[in-house]
Amino acid sequence: MKFVTSESLRKAEGKAIANDNSLAMSMMNRAGKGLARAILRIVSQMGQPVSEVRLLAGPGNNGGDAFVAAVYLREAGLSPQVWLVCQREKLRGAAKAYFEDMLKERIPWREMLGEKAWAKEAEASLSPLILVDALLGTGGKGEPIGDIRRAVEYLKGKHPLAMVVAADIPTGMNADTGETSPFTVKADFTVTMCVPKAGMAQPAALETMGTLALIPIGIPFEYLEMMPDARPDLQMISVMDVRRSLPDRPYDSHKGTYGTALLMGGSNRYPGAIVLAAEGAARSGAGLVRVATVDSAIAPLVSRVPEAIAEAGPAVEVSLEGADAILAGPGLGRNPETRRLVAKLLHEAPCPLALDADAIAVLEGKPEVLRQCKQPVVLTPHPGELAMLLGTDVASIQKDRQAAVRKAADRSGAVVVLKGSGTLVAQPGNKPTWINLNGNPGMACGGCGDVLAGLLAGLLAQKVPPLQAAYSAVWLHGTAGDFAALRKTQAAMKAGDIVDSLPDAFRWVSVR
Repeated sequence: MKFVTSESLRKAEGKAIANDNSLAMSMMNRAGKGLARAILRIVSQMGQPVSEVRLLAGPGNNGGDAFVAAVYLREAGLSPQVWLVCQREKLRGAAKAYFEDMLKERIPWREMLGEKAWAKEAEASLSPLILVDALLGTGGKGEPIGDIRRAVEYLKGKHPLAMVVAADIPTGMNADTGETSPFTVKADFTVTMCVPKAGMAQPAALETMGTLALIPIGIPFEYLEMMPDARPDLQMISVMDVRRSLPDRPYDSHKGTYGTALLMGGSNRYPGAIVLAAEGAARSGAGLVRVATVDSAIAPLVSRVPEAIAEAGPAVEVSLEGADAILAGPGLGRNPETRRLVAKLLHEAPCPLALDADAIAVLEGKPEVLRQCKQPVVLTPHPGELAMLLGTDVASIQKDRQAAVRKAADRSGAVVVLKGSGTLVAQPGNKPTWINLNGNPGMACGGCGDVLAGLLAGLLAQKVPPLQAAYSAVWLHGTAGDFAALRKTQAAMKAGDIVDSLPDAFRWVSVR
């Protein structure tokens, strides 16, 4: 999904509406309905009673989206209330029409104007668990002022106690540059309309947006196509991209239809890593999961993943026959046996090969050796492992993550997944890098990368092409991480919680 400037989006919307006046109402209806659905998805995953949702609405189209969402939330059984952060008389066009519809539905609302009104509310200890920022949208420039600023301060003050959902973009963030200020809303989730905005790809924006989701609003395809790509070097991984990548599952299929993933890893010190990878693979849709690991990992593997075929003994001696994808690395350790295994796989792998963790570390600054492999290779390093692969340091990797991941892809000839905030997926050649804008800090825990590696191997086993398998695994993994955080909190979640949430991530892509 391409990134666009706010101006090009406004022009496209304007041309579409000029050609069909009914689009103004229908696009706002779709945007509001999509916002409501995103809120309902959050509520469904929180694992605690949530009924009241407070929507802070400004005078423009962003506020109109909130009016529509309030009606749909009421229909879904929640108790929405709207705080109108402007005089009612300032509402215009579709926003005014949907405000009138909201009144007909008897949605509670109030005007929030003046310092006294905000001071009283700021002192209140209780607030709904869901707060919605629908104050300005992409049209806002510079620091908020007046009651909008007071509303921002209110949202910032309630952030530790409530889930903040931004409609289109967090108020105070520049849609084109990603710049923020002390008077910018910090959202847990941002529900952006139609297409991602150019500023959302900037590192500074990640801290402000939280997880990003896209809502189609019904702009005709020809108007979407006319919008210039503001970042031709970068594409955002969207649910639509993942949906197109995953294979169909015909009724006459069997386990052989969906391939066998062979996972190689684990050691006496790290027996759990390969277990977590196997759990990720078992939740990927693959037909069979084989696991070659050390004796000490067999018992927890059989206990946690009884569906897996366990093989104990040196991984370098395991037969590769029948594998449709191979993963090596989780918990292997950096030792001569790991080096021998990687060398064998590069020369003998009969299928796509994924290398993670220690299987990357033992390459020791020689990414070019991966070109020896006749099969597609996917690497899943964190910044430290990528620094070792490229012979540099972590600070250099983090200074320009996109340049680093593209360099690794070009030198190795592999698809490279650079994990971290705003995970990047690069392929060799002058082609766009893909960025993932979901996930959360709770995923910064041991074993999280092992789950991703196993999930990736399972998708490769199903014949999903390497690039698509990589970015689909990243998106599903991040979505599952968001669901896990909603249930367990970011502080208390662990890698196994991500595994448990993978079915819900897949359900977002397909109900089957």
